[in-house]
Amino acid sequence: VQLVESGGGLVQHGGSLRLSCATSGFTLSRYAMSWYRQAPGKERELVASISAYGERTTYADYVKGRFIISSDNAKNTVFLQMNSLKPEDTAVYYCGKHVETMWTSAIYYWGQGTQVTVSS
Repeated sequence: VQLVESGGGLVQHGGSLRLSCATSGFTLSRYAMSWYRQAPGKERELVASISAYGERTTYADYVKGRFIISSDNAKNTVFLQMNSLKPEDTAVYYCGKHVETMWTSAIYYWGQGTQVTVSS
């Protein structure tokens, strides 16, 4: 199993970025996937999750209405579209693969992360 994030960078307050998580070594459609983030000195926190087959999604309150998680099974890639970015969104963003179809299951595999920095 491999997860490789990309798409991070420096963006101004109010801007947008789209993160990608390229996956390999498993059938993406059969597993839930999540995006987490970790800011300096803080715990890693959930951002958004998508169930197997892309049937359901869920978002943390602090990104709801601004971020969209999606998956493209043909490309084996999970995306996180981030709009209306705020300085408090600055963090390293990680994608994780759940062990079952729903995001309530454990994550055993993580990517290396991609840095997102939002300037004020």
